[in-house]
Amino acid sequence: MFDKILIANRGEIACRVIKTARKMGIKTVAVYSDADANALHVEMADEAVHIGPPPANQSYIVIDNILDAIRKSGAQAVHPGYGFLSENPKFAAALEAEGVAFIGPPKGAIEAMGDKITSKKLAQEAGVSTVPGYMGLIEDADEAVKISAEIGYPVMIKASAGGGGKGMRIAWSDEEAREGFQSSKNEAASSFGDDRIFIEKFVTQPRHIEIQVLCDQHGNAVYLHERECSIQRRNQKVVEEAPSPFLDPETRAAMGEQAVALAKAVGYTSAGTVEFIVDGDKNFYFLEMNTRLQVEHPVTELITGVDLVEQMIRVANGEKLPFAQENLTINGWAIENRLYAEDPYRGFLPSIGRLTRYRPPEEVSLDTHVVRNDTGVFEGGEISMYYDPMIAKLCTWAPTREEAIVAMRDALDSFEVEGIGHNLPFLSAVMDEPKFVSGDLTTAFIAEHWPEGFEGVELGEETLRRIAAACAAMHRVAEIRRTRISGRMDNHERRIGTDWNVTLQGVSYDVTIDAYKGGAKVTFEGGHTLEVSGDWTPGDTLAEMMVEDMPLVLKVGKISGGFRIRSRGADLKVHVRTPRQAELARLMPEKEAADTSKMLLCPMPGLVVKIDVEEGQEVQEGQALCTVEAMKMENILRAERKAVVTRINAGAGDSLAVDDVIMEFE
Repeated sequence: MFDKILIANRGEIACRVIKTARKMGIKTVAVYSDADANALHVEMADEAVHIGPPPANQSYIVIDNILDAIRKSGAQAVHPGYGFLSENPKFAAALEAEGVAFIGPPKGAIEAMGDKITSKKLAQEAGVSTVPGYMGLIEDADEAVKISAEIGYPVMIKASAGGGGKGMRIAWSDEEAREGFQSSKNEAASSFGDDRIFIEKFVTQPRHIEIQVLCDQHGNAVYLHERECSIQRRNQKVVEEAPSPFLDPETRAAMGEQAVALAKAVGYTSAGTVEFIVDGDKNFYFLEMNTRLQVEHPVTELITGVDLVEQMIRVANGEKLPFAQENLTINGWAIENRLYAEDPYRGFLPSIGRLTRYRPPEEVSLDTHVVRNDTGVFEGGEISMYYDPMIAKLCTWAPTREEAIVAMRDALDSFEVEGIGHNLPFLSAVMDEPKFVSGDLTTAFIAEHWPEGFEGVELGEETLRRIAAACAAMHRVAEIRRTRISGRMDNHERRIGTDWNVTLQGVSYDVTIDAYKGGAKVTFEGGHTLEVSGDWTPGDTLAEMMVEDMPLVLKVGKISGGFRIRSRGADLKVHVRTPRQAELARLMPEKEAADTSKMLLCPMPGLVVKIDVEEGQEVQEGQALCTVEAMKMENILRAERKAVVTRINAGAGDSLAVDDVIMEFE
């Protein structure tokens, strides 16, 4: 077995590999850019080597820099993680020439299956059903428009070397095909150093289901069942689960056998994933093969008990697989939610900054449920603009899908993140959506449920009453402490009062609190009563309460006259007042928001790629105004209505902060 391996990656996947290597008694070497000098993966590894400036194309994807790190450290093998150099055959060849083991497939398999155009041709030759499309290289936007029209809209424009949703666009018209081709080409060049593009038919109402395969160097190959990855945003997976709630055993076996046959046909070894589009009649079509470890691999590990990273290392060491296909059964259900540094209230645009608070839920591994959090950040760390916005993968396992969802809801409610925009509220909303709960999913799930964008969650009456009761009890505790500190009362609890008004989400409740040791009885107008208990103390940012013997987890912040409460995807201002205070509050005028309707504000920190209009130009609704790049993704900002550009405040190459004024209109 190897004594020392180098991880040619960063973030949570580097930390993930280090954990398994440590378990196996293998020393690890981290590599890091200037931006990652204090990163978690650097701290966790046994040693670390600096490899260059922050941009990935000057550090993490520079093969010579990685080779220098290997020579300095004396590492015998390299795990590439995912992204960066993980599917680069030149990197695999360079390691082979250096006499260093690549913890991944042979370079020939990477070339054959890692390139999406070549892999589709090979799949067709092997008799695998594939999605209609144009597999040749496309030279320019005019050709892209012509091919798209011949295939028939809608079409998917994709980077041949792509992955992670980068370099991918859906086009429904000639104009969108032209724009999408150029954006995909730019993103592909920036992210992968390869700007080749291909186009295929976009299958409407599809499910995205993938098969995990594992092959050794002795001709043995197995599939570790499937993962459902249909909940996607901008072609980027957000929620994954294993197994799929849609497949039956026969379809699962057919997909698995086809995936293994394809892997064997190209001499594949190590872990890999064969992705399929599956329609409503369970017809499946080969989409692509990822010749690396997938981001969502933990859900497969949770239902099979197989450590995929360990098996990758053992296969690279020449060992045989320790199990056969019949040994790989499905145990329970697992769900993964990806925590992204992005603002769901601003169209999921990337967010950067310092994590002033980062408190994941406690990881547990019990027979009843499992909570696992794969992460690469820590409290006080910085989320950089240079890399992918994913900062953690929260996973739960339970014997049934329903129980796994409940465990995930509780874990999300107790996950504390402050300092940046993040998608925790959105993930909570997904977990409560009836169609998700029923397993009725397609890749259009997010677009169908939030067509105008995510604006938060409106909680139901029962949940509002539970939160109101908890906040009333918490406010009483805070008032007792306040009066004790002030020293103004001798009998604090007696003088606090029992009648209160609670307002939240536009609803007002008059309540009476009858406190007793260990809890309180909160009675609403009309006589409805809720029993509340918990050990929350003022200043705690997390309140784990019991309301009517049912758990209620609240993230708590202080505002004037009450609390900022976040729970189940809702972000609430909860005011708890005396009856007289509530009466006066109703007379207060509401502050009006500033008028920014005649300005184009930068929705996220980023770099201006280009300005598409000029001062004095009339623009139409939907017209492209400018392109801003953040975290390697290009975002085209469009006009919301017909207007005339009166002033342009930024130009190509400018770095902008959130809400910087890019241009003004009349």
